[in-house]
Amino acid sequence: MKILFIHQNFPGQYRHLAKAVATNPQNQVVAIGEQRPNAIKIPNIKQMWYKKPREAGDKTHPYIRGFEANIRRGQTIISVLQALSQKGFIPDVICAHSGWGETLFLKDYFPHVPIIGYFEFYYHGKGADVGFDPEYPSSLDGLARVRTKNATNLLSLEACDHGIAPTLWQKQQFPEIFHNKIKVIHEGINTDIVKENPHIRLHLKTAGVTLTKSDEVITFVNRNLEPYRGFHTFVRALPKILDSRPNAHVLIIGGDKVSYGKQLPQGMTYRQKYLNEVQFDPSRVHFMGQVPYNQFISVLQVSAVHVYLTYPFVLSWSMLEAMACRCCLVASATPPVMEVIEDKVNGLLVDFFDSKALVKKINEVLDHPRRFDQIRARARQTIMEKYDLQRICLPAQLKYLYKVHEDAKYLLT
Repeated sequence: MKILFIHQNFPGQYRHLAKAVATNPQNQVVAIGEQRPNAIKIPNIKQMWYKKPREAGDKTHPYIRGFEANIRRGQTIISVLQALSQKGFIPDVICAHSGWGETLFLKDYFPHVPIIGYFEFYYHGKGADVGFDPEYPSSLDGLARVRTKNATNLLSLEACDHGIAPTLWQKQQFPEIFHNKIKVIHEGINTDIVKENPHIRLHLKTAGVTLTKSDEVITFVNRNLEPYRGFHTFVRALPKILDSRPNAHVLIIGGDKVSYGKQLPQGMTYRQKYLNEVQFDPSRVHFMGQVPYNQFISVLQVSAVHVYLTYPFVLSWSMLEAMACRCCLVASATPPVMEVIEDKVNGLLVDFFDSKALVKKINEVLDHPRRFDQIRARARQTIMEKYDLQRICLPAQLKYLYKVHEDAKYLLT
């Protein structure tokens, strides 16, 4: 089978699926992504890179600047496909992320090739991330902008043959008329690697501190530290956490850019903004920035309590990885978190905005660590039963991919 993967940040969500199909010598696999200095190379895959297309101009209406940029990216993909097909590669199946416009014109170029779109999030003016946080209220202008933001999603949904969403809640955000196209399959967590390590010793070089499982370690992870992932709620809880836990250390992973939501004035970060509100002993709060994956896993393995907070938005892999490491999670009672965590069964849930409740739950776990052993065990069990890469998710992805291929061959005969 000839398989084409398209992802602006390849491999992205296709890391494990692309690697798996490429190990089969009967498959010919090609991947297209945006040119990046540290692009990941996967054996047996012909990887083609394109330069980032020009952004929309200043005179473009603000609502459609993102859409214009997506159109340029879609056009760029067609140019790459033309070069690819001239070399004789016509895919049997295309797997492509719909978020950046790369899927917009695929059906026009390959009308008979089945397309499996990856549909991560459909935007709403109410009921999801927009307007959820009273500190960042929505406006009529914002609602109109959000509605327009779905243009790429809708065109891609209409044109694709099939789709995948990682959680049921994320699927349900898309218009119901398209639900029959979208199958829920998560990318999966590699539980053979992401697991508990009772002998972990994490040395923080800059602080001169070595932490083990016997220490009170509170962990918090974002790609970037920002309100969408509850950074402000967590920071506001820090003074009371540190006052009530004189021996605790807090490990915070995350950069200072903005992945989601509102940009701050130039030169200002959300970390600066919210740290200006509070005072605490900085020697016990360790901002680690963005770290290599193996160090990230070590942080989870040494964690006594892991905090995960999010707006109703895309579910982070880090939450599931923390569960796979048998962390005791204190997480926000927001979707799609509640699709995975049942309060007091495989984690603890708190109101997203309630810093006092967050402190109380953290203290409860640290005061009685053995009491929560069953919750830790069930957290790991949840991942093994529903989100395990090798045993659950990857087999489901492969089965779906090959079924789409077989169904397409049948329709063409």
